[in-house]
Amino acid sequence: MKIYTKTGDEGETGLYDGPRVTKSHARIEAYGEIDELNSVIGIVRAEELTDEMDQLLGRIQNDLFAVGAELATPDPQSRGTDFIQDEDVLTLEAVIDAHEASLKPLKQFILPGGTKPSAMLHCARSVCRRAERRIVALQHAEDQQVSKHVLKYVNRLSDLLFVLARAVNAIAGQHDVTWEKPARS
Repeated sequence: MKIYTKTGDEGETGLYDGPRVTKSHARIEAYGEIDELNSVIGIVRAEELTDEMDQLLGRIQNDLFAVGAELATPDPQSRGTDFIQDEDVLTLEAVIDAHEASLKPLKQFILPGGTKPSAMLHCARSVCRRAERRIVALQHAEDQQVSKHVLKYVNRLSDLLFVLARAVNAIAGQHDVTWEKPARS
């Protein structure tokens, strides 16, 4: 199988089992952001992490392929690509709760930073938030429902990435970088 098909040379691409659309279509934007998020998580995984953290991020990368497949399909339920379900969201929540239990409670805003993997996880979190906005835009642009499971999953994933950024710092003995509120004169 060749990597290039030449079918997109005019600025269009095909949806899974669906029509051809422009490469700037809201659906392409949405799953393109998920692809970028997956790549950023791959960069995080290239850093030195605990085995548990690496395995968790690997599972998330696989889930993100499922999210992308669902977003690339105009009618995922009828095409069998409605992969993300409530249990996937609940799994993320359980992981968030487990990691948060070992962290000091937040008393002020923190800045992305600390260790390199933490800063990269914050970057992944911000890409995840952008992906969430694109998914909402798709829902409104198409005047159709995007799976509530996909939207919840991506929303919860950004929370998890935030908590993981803090956890990576804690494991390394690095304090979170706190925001310094501007002084008023």
